[in-house]
Amino acid sequence: MKSTTSERINHTIFVLVTLLYWCSLYVYVPILSPYLDHLGASYTMAGIVLGSYGLTQIVLRLPLGITSDRFKSRKPFILLGMLCTASSCLCFALGEQLGWAFAGRVLSGVGASTWVAFTVMYAGLYRGEQATRAMGTISLLTVAGQLFGMSMSGYLVKWGGWNAAFWTGAIIGLAGLALAFLLKEPKESGERAPMRFADLAPVMKDKLLLKVSSLSILAHSVLFITMFGFTPSYALSLGADEAGLTLLVFAFMIPHAVSSFMTGKRFAPRFGAWNVVLLGFAVSAVCSAATSLVPGFGLLLLTQAVNGFFQGLHFPLLLGLSIQHIPEQKRATAMGLYQAVYAIGMFAGPFLAGGLNEWAGLKSGFYLAGVLGLSAVGLTLFWFRPRRQPSDASQASLSR
Repeated sequence: MKSTTSERINHTIFVLVTLLYWCSLYVYVPILSPYLDHLGASYTMAGIVLGSYGLTQIVLRLPLGITSDRFKSRKPFILLGMLCTASSCLCFALGEQLGWAFAGRVLSGVGASTWVAFTVMYAGLYRGEQATRAMGTISLLTVAGQLFGMSMSGYLVKWGGWNAAFWTGAIIGLAGLALAFLLKEPKESGERAPMRFADLAPVMKDKLLLKVSSLSILAHSVLFITMFGFTPSYALSLGADEAGLTLLVFAFMIPHAVSSFMTGKRFAPRFGAWNVVLLGFAVSAVCSAATSLVPGFGLLLLTQAVNGFFQGLHFPLLLGLSIQHIPEQKRATAMGLYQAVYAIGMFAGPFLAGGLNEWAGLKSGFYLAGVLGLSAVGLTLFWFRPRRQPSDASQASLSR
């Protein structure tokens, strides 16, 4: 009983740390683009700052995962992640300059790169046969933490100015860091070989993994151009105030969470995973391009609700499909590679959109998102020619 109680306490601490981690990472995301406008950043510079979050993960995510595996220790990397998320917010709060904003966003990328340690440690809290349940649960924790953080940002800015959101994020991150010191690492089974750089070459030859990773790059490009990029700035240009950004967050994130939860359990088994992926890309492409055409904030909320729902369809399915045909002993390597590769979209999407916005105006970035979404539709049709049949793709967790 004593052991069971201790495990429950450790599980509860981990849940709280995870919620605080994502909340601290995303509490300022809806106001980041408007904040960069406030600092006088050009659209090109804004794209660089926004994209640095993904660029850092391209460089660090896989090495950190391999290092964590080699030392068979997750807690130090979780502590590093919490420290970086708090430090990111402090950079924004202490220096109202573009250089500090860039440094803060890079640090948030370092913090996000430690997510692989969170997922591996959480899976270790469950028995092997409950791994799917663990990933489903941590997926909900991810969305819940992001939604809670993003929903606060508009009100915080309206109440206390830009720095209120950044100081709140720093406090949340430091609280998560303090709690993380109380975590106890579960004993790992010796059966799973650690992830190594030498394992990458054979895994990279898997054609399905490469195709799914390419689609995920496009999916993340669209997401980080739109809701996690320039949509909040466009909302303000339509007359929304800071509190209206909270409505924008709810309009996008709640349908996104619902479809992410349902797609693996309901839609994919009934219609086939690739058919659902295709539909998600097609509708999100149309909604992303249509964002630039809406005349008012109310209609923008409607387009974002639809966009959020259909973007939520393909993220979990692509994550599950990325390791569907990978042998069990190589899945950790495949997942690490997949997460590092899709971070290219987190960087390239806002970077390219920022340059395009600088040249042709804010609306042009949303057309780019539409083109990228339609490119994913074309690739899906070319590579997989979806048919109406069930898929055995596993539901997996969301990673941003």
